Amino acid sequence: MNIMDFNVKKLAADAGTFLSRAVQFTEEKLGQAEKTELDAHLENLLSKAECTKIWTEKIMKQTEVLLQPNPNARIEEFVYEKLDRKAPSRINNPELLGQYMIDAGTEFGPGTAYGNALIKCGETQKRIGTADRELIQTSALNFLTPLRNFIEGDYKTIAKERKLLQNKRLDLDAAKTRLKKAKAAETRNSQLNSARLEGDNIMIWAEEVTKSEQELRITQSEFDRQAEITRLLLEGISSTHAHHLRCLNDFVEAQMTYYAQCYQYMLDLQKQLGSFPSNYLSNNNQTSVAPVPSVLPNAIGSSAMASTSGLVITSPSNLSDLKECSGSRKARVLYDYDAANSTELSLLADEVITVFSVVGMDSDWLMGERGNQKGKVPITYLELLN
Repeated sequence: MNIMDFNVKKLAADAGTFLSRAVQFTEEKLGQAEKTELDAHLENLLSKAECTKIWTEKIMKQTEVLLQPNPNARIEEFVYEKLDRKAPSRINNPELLGQYMIDAGTEFGPGTAYGNALIKCGETQKRIGTADRELIQTSALNFLTPLRNFIEGDYKTIAKERKLLQNKRLDLDAAKTRLKKAKAAETRNSQLNSARLEGDNIMIWAEEVTKSEQELRITQSEFDRQAEITRLLLEGISSTHAHHLRCLNDFVEAQMTYYAQCYQYMLDLQKQLGSFPSNYLSNNNQTSVAPVPSVLPNAIGSSAMASTSGLVITSPSNLSDLKECSGSRKARVLYDYDAANSTELSLLADEVITVFSVVGMDSDWLMGERGNQKGKVPITYLELLN
C-alpha cells in the first residue's frame, strides 16, 4: 500500500512538473513570460555541436552513396546491420562485367584477337572489382564507422543532456514567475490592513514568497549543475573534429590506393593490348597505323592518376620536314615502345636514336637505327634534336 501511495505521489508530482514546464514554454512563445538566456560560450558550443551533427550526417550518407550507388543494396546492408548479421557477399559491377567479357572471349575463341583481348580486359575488370571491394571495406571501417558512432553515440548523449538542460531552465523560469507573482500579491495585500482576514492573507502570501524563494534557489542550483555538465560534453566536440580528421586522412589514403591500383591495372592492360601483332590490329589487311603513346611524360605522378583513353599526340612539324628531305637526324624517344614484329624497333624513353625516311614508307613511320639495330619506329614517339 505504501509503495502504491509512493507511486501515485510521484506520478502526480511528475505530472505537475510537466504541466508547469508546458505552461512556461507556451507563455515564452507568446511573449508573456521571461526566458533565462544561456551564456554566449554555451550557446556557441551548442551551435557547433548541431552544425557538426548535420554535416557529419550529410557526409556519411553521401559517402555511402559513393561507395555503394545501388540504393537497394544499401537498404539490404542497413537491414542486416540492424539485425546484427553479416550481409551476403554479392558480385559487384566490375566483377560482373569482367565475367561477361571472359565468357564472351572464351566463346569467340582465345586464339582470336578479339577473344584474347576480351579475356585480358575481363581479368583486369575483375581485379578492379577486387580493389573496389577493398576500398569499400577499408572506408567503412576507418571512416564511416567513426562517423556513425558519433551520430548514434556521442551526439545522442549530448542531445539527452541538452534536453535535460532545457527542462531545468523551464523549471527555473517557472520558479521565477511564481516568486514574482507571490511578491506582487504580498505587496497588494500589505496595502490592505483594515480587517483581520486581510492580515491572515498577508501571512499566507509571506509564506508563499518564502516557499517560492526556496524553490528558486533549488532550481537555480540544478540548472547551474546541468549547464556545467552540458558544457563539458560540448567541449569534447573539438576532440571529435580531431578524430574525424584522422579518419578523413585514412579515407583519402584508401582512395589513393584504389585509384593507383586501377591505373596500374589499366596501364598493364593497355600494354598487353598494344603488344598484339599489327595484323591483329589492322582492318581488312590495310597498312597498320602508328600506335598512340599511352601516357604523357611527367603528366602523371604516383598520387595523381589520369585517364589515357583516346589520347592523341600530334607530331611536331619538324618530323614532317624530315619526311620531305633526305638524310638522317638524331631524335629523342619520348615513350617506351615494344616492337609488334621483327620489322619494328623497340624503344626506351629518353634514349637517343638516329632516324631517317625511306621512300614508300607509311607517313606515320620512320626508320630508326640504334647501333647495328634497325627497324620502323612511330613518329609520335619521337622528338627531333637540333
